[in-house]
Amino acid sequence: MADASAARTRAVFEFKSATLPLIAVILKTADLAVLTEAIDAQLADSPDFFEQEPVVIDLSQLPGEDVAATLDFAALRTLLARHQTQPIAVRGGSDAQNKAARAAGLSIAAMPVAPPARAPAPAEAPSPAPQIVREVPVPANGTLVIDKPLRSGQQVYARGGDVIVTAVVSDGAEVIADGNVHVYAPLRGKAIAGARGNTAARIYTTCLEAQLVAIAGIYRTAEVPFPAAVAGKAAQISLDDKKLVIDPI
Repeated sequence: MADASAARTRAVFEFKSATLPLIAVILKTADLAVLTEAIDAQLADSPDFFEQEPVVIDLSQLPGEDVAATLDFAALRTLLARHQTQPIAVRGGSDAQNKAARAAGLSIAAMPVAPPARAPAPAEAPSPAPQIVREVPVPANGTLVIDKPLRSGQQVYARGGDVIVTAVVSDGAEVIADGNVHVYAPLRGKAIAGARGNTAARIYTTCLEAQLVAIAGIYRTAEVPFPAAVAGKAAQISLDDKKLVIDPI
């Protein structure tokens, strides 16, 4: 009888590892009032951007004075849930913060292994606003399509394939792909193709106004003005040896 019961148990479910797209909300302050104002302002124009996706709350970049701060995780969960996300875990926190997170019904996630280093981008002024990162794995040689605007502080990373964005990439937003980056709208933020070293990757846009473009770690910023033939116009960017080549389309 016990053997039959065990057989039925094995037949009706399995435990298997799964690769899921996750959003990491990287907090730069523990002040909930500041976070509420910043998140509400950033997501006001795209209330359905996340569509109930799971969220990891990342505390690893809190400034020194906030490292030991006590966070109201219940209120933080309510704030994030109001913007169509599902907070499920916390990572990078102190022991006390992890204990408080568990008490609020959140799991504790391990910090990810750092990706291969790439050439550093120019330093930016620190900001208390949260950084919202959406990392989406795509099939080999696959394509991720984003049809909503990317606002300042939002980052989309198409891991393992190309990305197509059909809406504006605003100043302060980032679109990253292991393959090619296509932006069929104004590209005003940062575009990074070949993020894991693919030197054949390219960047395409119908309106080049980028803060930064990069392929396989070789980058160029808006501090060096784009040529008149491509500035504000359709352009493609490729890598020739270790030099970025920007051509009109």
